[in-house]
Amino acid sequence: MSLIKATGTIGGLTMVSRIAGFARDMILARVLGPGTASDAFLLAFQLPNIFRRLFAEGAFSSAYVPMFSRRLHGEGGQASAEEFSSNVLSVFVPLLIGFTALVEIAMPGVIWVMASEYQDVPGKFELTVALAQITFPYILLISLVSLLAGILNSLSRFAPGASFPILLNLVLIVALLLGDHWRAGTGNDELVAYVLAIAVAIGGVLQLLWLWFWTHRAGIRLTLHRPRLTPEVKELGIIIVPAVFGAGVYQINQLVQLFFVTRLPNGSLSYLNFADRLNQLPLGIIGIALGTAILPMLSRYIGSEDRKGADRIQSNAIELAMLLTLPAAAALAVCAAPFVNAFFLGGRFNAADATITANVVVALVTGLPAYVLIKVLTPSYFARKDTRTPVYAAIAALLVFVLFNAFFIERFGIVGLAGATAVGAWLNSLLLYAILVRRDHYRIDAVLGGRLLRQLVATALMVAALWPLRAWFWPWFSGSIFERAIAIATLVGAGALVYFGTAFLIGAVDREKLNMLKSRKAAA
Repeated sequence: MSLIKATGTIGGLTMVSRIAGFARDMILARVLGPGTASDAFLLAFQLPNIFRRLFAEGAFSSAYVPMFSRRLHGEGGQASAEEFSSNVLSVFVPLLIGFTALVEIAMPGVIWVMASEYQDVPGKFELTVALAQITFPYILLISLVSLLAGILNSLSRFAPGASFPILLNLVLIVALLLGDHWRAGTGNDELVAYVLAIAVAIGGVLQLLWLWFWTHRAGIRLTLHRPRLTPEVKELGIIIVPAVFGAGVYQINQLVQLFFVTRLPNGSLSYLNFADRLNQLPLGIIGIALGTAILPMLSRYIGSEDRKGADRIQSNAIELAMLLTLPAAAALAVCAAPFVNAFFLGGRFNAADATITANVVVALVTGLPAYVLIKVLTPSYFARKDTRTPVYAAIAALLVFVLFNAFFIERFGIVGLAGATAVGAWLNSLLLYAILVRRDHYRIDAVLGGRLLRQLVATALMVAALWPLRAWFWPWFSGSIFERAIAIATLVGAGALVYFGTAFLIGAVDREKLNMLKSRKAAA
């Protein structure tokens, strides 16, 4: 029940953030549309965000949270945990400043490596470099935010760490509206892009202040002093290096993905971004929420050698993940075109753009269950201080991704690239599970296996119900705001009713857990 509660808190706030991000991209599609300015900003924005997910939220959090939790719940208690965090902060701040400064100086070379083909479009390469130099210091701010979020998560205070992305999305929405207003009459899309880049830095400052407030309120006092490489800090550094690959496989794929997508026609990065916004909605709400919630729980059970407790947490996480992810992936695949039309069509985003984006959505969401499973299975390794094994799975997935791109991208373009990403994710998740089974750390039992099969049956019935509705309401998805809202609500409502109704009837949902949850709510 604590897992459900924690996941609900993180998932609920992440949903608000994803909705705000969705609104941001809807406005971006209409204000800039797929093109030079949009591609340039998105690449400049992606760079610090990929490093943020890779190092700060991925590798750093996966290594830091178990170490902080052991000190917090060990003999030293809060004082030991605070001392450890202050030592980490004092070492990592200078490193982050140095890394940021180095990348700022090398930014023209970085963009050339990532997107040398941008030089073929007049002004696109220079604009991307300038925007990236404005946005990249965000990595410094968000890395400090991730340290504070890790502290709060270890204290089981998940809300502040799940809510801070909302601030950046709100700042970017305001920046888009202001940029569009200031551009009026000039037609200068670059002005909008510059306003957005500056807003990224402002949003990072607000996020840091937000997390610092909640950390202080939780009673944690951190100090910045002269850097000292204590044994604990050295251990953290040693763990982080392989964790970069293990926890950040999705981000590494994104980095390689950027390399390939910038070699495609103008606007391709924008299509991928808008498609990934739909894909990220369930991934963020389900995958990131569960991965964040189970890591400290698994660390406690594994640390106390409670095999049954650890298995129970892992099974609950997989069951809950697939219960929500399977219908989300299937519904997005079936309804990709209607959803893209309803959310993005308008302004500078036309029907041809919508068709390409919808095809990319279908390719991406075929890997959605795998993306979520990676988030759910990886903590089982990090809780055991094993950051090496996920490296091998990550490398194998990357090799497959690159290999498939060699065949897919020339024939299918941006859609082929999205499909290669999904194939790599499935290989990664299957390898992670197979190694857990081989080492006798965890295996899916018959009860969970049967429940997963029933979830697939419920998903199939939902698809059968959505297919005719999709055709009946097709004109509504490009109609008025009211018509679009009615059509979307009908699809979502019908899909949820059929899926969860069927899931409950055929036993795809654990009724005993639901009854326990209802009893606890009633008692509260």
